[in-house]
Amino acid sequence: DLYRKVFVFRKDPSDAYVVLRARLEQPLHNFTVCLRSYTDLSRPHSLFSYATKAHDNEILLFKPKPEEYRFYVGDKFVTFRVPDSRRDWEHVCASWESATGIAEFWLNGKPWPRKGLQRGYTVGATAAILLGQEQDSFGGGFDLYNSFSGELTDVYLWDTGLSPEKMRAAFLSLRLPPALLAWSSLSYEVKGDVVVKPRLRE
Repeated sequence: DLYRKVFVFRKDPSDAYVVLRARLEQPLHNFTVCLRSYTDLSRPHSLFSYATKAHDNEILLFKPKPEEYRFYVGDKFVTFRVPDSRRDWEHVCASWESATGIAEFWLNGKPWPRKGLQRGYTVGATAAILLGQEQDSFGGGFDLYNSFSGELTDVYLWDTGLSPEKMRAAFLSLRLPPALLAWSSLSYEVKGDVVVKPRLRE
């Protein structure tokens, strides 16, 4: 249980990453991914990378610059422009549903205008899920200058689209529905220079 703890990615640039293990029974027609990050990077960096054998950016949360997030599904992406965090914690949730192709993006408990992405697509279930690196091949192919440096916490993946109430609950660290990946019961393996530490402040 990583309650009130964080992964500290100490080096910049870094070859370190964290492998996450999720029990995926079947392909995903809907999902929500949430996490909280704290960094002073201004260069591009990956936050959450879910690759299959067919698509290295099957699901990817990527920050090319401080005022922009890219949300990928099946190698295609939409861009959400955001205010510069002024170097504070940022909580993001991104959700997607196959039936409508609607992509939702929430930053610090607030929704951004919805966008269209990969309607009718299915996300593969056999996946390599990594924090801290962006995969260019299944489980590897890293570019160190897309690596994450800083602190990550509160990582979740659900096989549903969360309701607005639950999106806000995730931001506030309140009770959440059972997840494929849950920070409170995370199965993970650290590769390289990543340290688990208590969170410095709420």
